[in-house]
Amino acid sequence: MPFSSQLQRSRVILAFALLYILWGSTYLAMRVVVRDMPPYVAGTVRYLVSGPIMLAACALMGRKIRLNRHDLGRLLVISILLLSTGNIGVLWGEEYVSSGLASLIVALVPIWVVIIEAWIFRAGRMTPKGLIGLAIGIVGLLVLLWPRIASGSHLGHLELLGSGILAGASFFWALGSVFSHRFNLTVDVFASAAWQMTLGGLVNGAIALTTGQFPKTHWTMPALTGIGYLIVFGSWIGYTAYIYLLEHVPTPKVATYAYVNPIVAVFLGWIILHEQVDIFMLVGTAIIIASVALVNTSKLKGPQPSPSEEVPSCPKTVNAAGD
Repeated sequence: MPFSSQLQRSRVILAFALLYILWGSTYLAMRVVVRDMPPYVAGTVRYLVSGPIMLAACALMGRKIRLNRHDLGRLLVISILLLSTGNIGVLWGEEYVSSGLASLIVALVPIWVVIIEAWIFRAGRMTPKGLIGLAIGIVGLLVLLWPRIASGSHLGHLELLGSGILAGASFFWALGSVFSHRFNLTVDVFASAAWQMTLGGLVNGAIALTTGQFPKTHWTMPALTGIGYLIVFGSWIGYTAYIYLLEHVPTPKVATYAYVNPIVAVFLGWIILHEQVDIFMLVGTAIIIASVALVNTSKLKGPQPSPSEEVPSCPKTVNAAGD
């Protein structure tokens, strides 16, 4: 194997490892942050610190950061879907549910990706194997949520509300991921990530101001520590690795980080925040991971893409390599 190919492979493996571990730990940090910070305030601080600093670093390294009109429009769309809807939805959902349960619901992202490719972008049709995986995923979600559904209590209703928000957030994250893979930009992956964080921070700040979230913020040490962790390990390292992989690996394969993230998140939530792990979570976890594996290893039926236009999930088989 040529040295350049070996280097590229090593970078992809490292990016996957960082994405698997670091993004699994961010659910814990977000759970700590939203105890004292409203979601859009947290999203504003996180991305208006991480984005401009990363953008300045790109400029100092001589990377192109100037955007044309098309770049700006596409990056704004991606940032709104990923960082002002998807990521904020996870923060919002974690006001009502544990970090471990949140990570398990967000594990639906790979399934959403295949649904979006097949039914929105018409990149192909889901096979029977993929449809079975989708049905199993729905069963797994019901198992996870059954204690909340059966309880009928106020707390159970709040947890169901949070779970619904998380399901919606995972859909918009998947949609933003598909767009990110399909859009062509004149800036490289690192400048793209920096601009997305900067634009997302500005959008989040505007929403936080108009909805009056800043006066409700408590600037506690745990919240600031959590934000710091999210900036360094979630944004600068984890998010950059994610965008890098979207540029070099088919989207459904990148989305397999959802296999590992829930395990890391559930373990950390149990160890550090003493979150309850019951039989429903264990069984639901196994079912959801199995469903994601089925969907990701199925092929979309459709025509071969032309050499000049790659269709990420069609017709390639996507195996688990590894928010």
